[in-house]
Amino acid sequence: MSPLRAPAFRATATALFCALALSLSACSSSGSGSSDSADKPKPSGSHAKGSNLIAIITPSPDNPFFKAEEDAAKQKAESLGYQTSVASHDDDPNKQSELIDAAISRKAAAIILDNAGADASIGAVQKATDAGIPVFLIDREINKVGVAKAQIVSNNSQGAQIAGQAFVAAMKEKGNYVELTGKESDTNAGVRSKGYSDVISQYPGMKKVAQQTANWDQQEAFTKMETILQRNPNIQGVITGNDTMALGVVAALKSAHKTGVVVVGFDGSPDAVAQIKAGTMAATALQPAALGAQMAVTQADQFIKTGKTGQPEKQTIDCVLVNKQNADHFENFAQIS
Repeated sequence: MSPLRAPAFRATATALFCALALSLSACSSSGSGSSDSADKPKPSGSHAKGSNLIAIITPSPDNPFFKAEEDAAKQKAESLGYQTSVASHDDDPNKQSELIDAAISRKAAAIILDNAGADASIGAVQKATDAGIPVFLIDREINKVGVAKAQIVSNNSQGAQIAGQAFVAAMKEKGNYVELTGKESDTNAGVRSKGYSDVISQYPGMKKVAQQTANWDQQEAFTKMETILQRNPNIQGVITGNDTMALGVVAALKSAHKTGVVVVGFDGSPDAVAQIKAGTMAATALQPAALGAQMAVTQADQFIKTGKTGQPEKQTIDCVLVNKQNADHFENFAQIS
């Protein structure tokens, strides 16, 4: 965070920080902002400072993907005997920094973090590392190596390519299409967009008529799509950087009474799978949210006990295509059969 210049602001910031730290320590496991579980036995190799706490920090759990990884990390940590605190930074780097400060003040044994920006999060991760707290990143990388102990992400390039191939096939290799991208500060947005382009650009019959960012947001995607449709009513497909935006697109198409438009997303959310079953989406690339979170906790436990993870810092997990043919076999960002 930037330094505060006036005493009044310093006092306010101090009060807010204290309140945040108290909130993290006092909330029960049912709290929405953060949760603790204090009744678990300590693991045999607990942190040198005596801490038995793993802090889990993610974007808003209003997005089912982040909720799935949050729940999986919490469940895995508690099964290993750790206490947990869970909080959301809401994609705000300043709030993320405050939550890291709170974890440092509580001498957490480790931090599991789905970060608030590839560049904006480097300082916060470095701060925790300098305080002796190992950080394990999930879902999103930062633009620096050697700071976090692990960066475990879905293979976004591979996932975008299989989604792009499904998109081209559903459009029969020709037609006008639109792309909605995610947050520019998120490296995943650029990787997915490039993956789509690498595939779609091989088909001369595919013509991109519009590309805009909708910042991973459903309502913004709905609004942007409405505007795009007014300017480009003759479109045959829309491909998006995540399922949340795809759902906004589906709603905008329905509002405009447009049918037969191919929509492909990315994430494998339960809502997207339901739309695929209903025929309003063609496909999505499922990234296994729970698996990545569980891997991070397992490696955190290993590091706490031995001082090393046994794995490289950068790790990827392949995505899986979900379409009409196999949609019944997926649930809550995981393959169930």
